[in-house]
Amino acid sequence: MLKLVSNLTISFLIKVMNLINNKKLSSIFLKSETDSLKFLQENGNRIDLKVVLICLIVALSLTCTRYLGNPWFVISILDDLNLLRLAEMLQGMIDDPVNGQLYMLTYWATVVIFFYLVVPIGIIWFVFKEKLSDYGLRSEGALKDYPLYLYMLVFMIPLVIYFSGSESFLERYPFYEVGKNESLFPKFFIWEMIYFLQFAALEFFFRGFILHGTKQRFGFYAIFVMVIPYCMIHFGKPMAETIAAIFAGVVLGYFSLKSKSIWLGVMIHCSVALTMDLCALYRKSEFQMSGMFG
Repeated sequence: MLKLVSNLTISFLIKVMNLINNKKLSSIFLKSETDSLKFLQENGNRIDLKVVLICLIVALSLTCTRYLGNPWFVISILDDLNLLRLAEMLQGMIDDPVNGQLYMLTYWATVVIFFYLVVPIGIIWFVFKEKLSDYGLRSEGALKDYPLYLYMLVFMIPLVIYFSGSESFLERYPFYEVGKNESLFPKFFIWEMIYFLQFAALEFFFRGFILHGTKQRFGFYAIFVMVIPYCMIHFGKPMAETIAAIFAGVVLGYFSLKSKSIWLGVMIHCSVALTMDLCALYRKSEFQMSGMFG
């Protein structure tokens, strides 16, 4: 398996190098830089309030998801504000003996979706007064590069299978812990659907709002600006996953810049996440096909 992983890594790096030398990349790089240079020539003598606002919204959203995504932190705040009924309601959901885990994960995903999707959309619509299609929410040309999606899956799935045997991986995944003799249906599948929506919000936030919102200012290098916070949200996860996020962020950022769409990244993220969860369940001997649906 290790030899297979090494061969796939080398193959993937060769593919990336070929991509870097590709004329398409050169044309995308030149177009991004030309558009950015033109923008700076026309607006370089004043503060770019749009980029300033995007950076502040990103910092605020990341902070809020980090703290408000923790229900116990929110309960403590509600207690301090003497909003005891709300605190008891949230505590009761978390402590529910049947659905508490699903409620807690759904709460976390809802916070992420709000700050990664709803807040940026509000800024784009009501402050920038621009179209969402300019920020990656467009279907036209979204699947044009589907062979690259398949190639990334071929590269990623063996890596996931290999690293899923590590202790740090199994301590983290799956997010929804399937109980002993518990069927995967319906709770696990409900969670996976919510999990996928969270990934769509994440892709929009990083490969849409940040990338397309700052490309006029930073040009092609907006990809690398976006990768910094994207890598940082993986802190606390297994080191291999965090390092992989750097490279994945660059590749997915390039796809989004090229196609002007986030949907290829959403597909990749959801496919890999589902594979990670199923591998973790299998490693923990909790994925029994015979009991999959109860």
